Amino acid sequence: MAWPPTLDELKVDLKIDPGDTLDDVRLTQVLDAAVSFVERVRPTFNYEADPVSDLPDPTADLRLGTLRLAGRWHWRRRSPDALIQMAEMGASRVPGFDSDIERLLGIGRYGPMVFG
Repeated sequence: MAWPPTLDELKVDLKIDPGDTLDDVRLTQVLDAAVSFVERVRPTFNYEADPVSDLPDPTADLRLGTLRLAGRWHWRRRSPDALIQMAEMGASRVPGFDSDIERLLGIGRYGPMVFG
């Protein structure tokens, strides 16, 4: 599976028609940021597909976590104050983290233990 995830994959995950180009610039921006973030916080993968590297290739869960992180950042731009309006139901707080994404990426409380 080639790295990094593509804009088309992000659109599929967000249920956006691949022919809809309205948000392509914004989606590309958040996807690039998510890819950079994942490569920085999870450096133990062979992101460059180097055939002589001893590092493992990025896994399917890392790829999905990257797409979900980009999607979260895309939707979160609508709630900079961490609140979202839900019509008759009022406002609801949007948490600053997503445990499913952390689990997929192996970060946060799902990351490796660090001693020191």
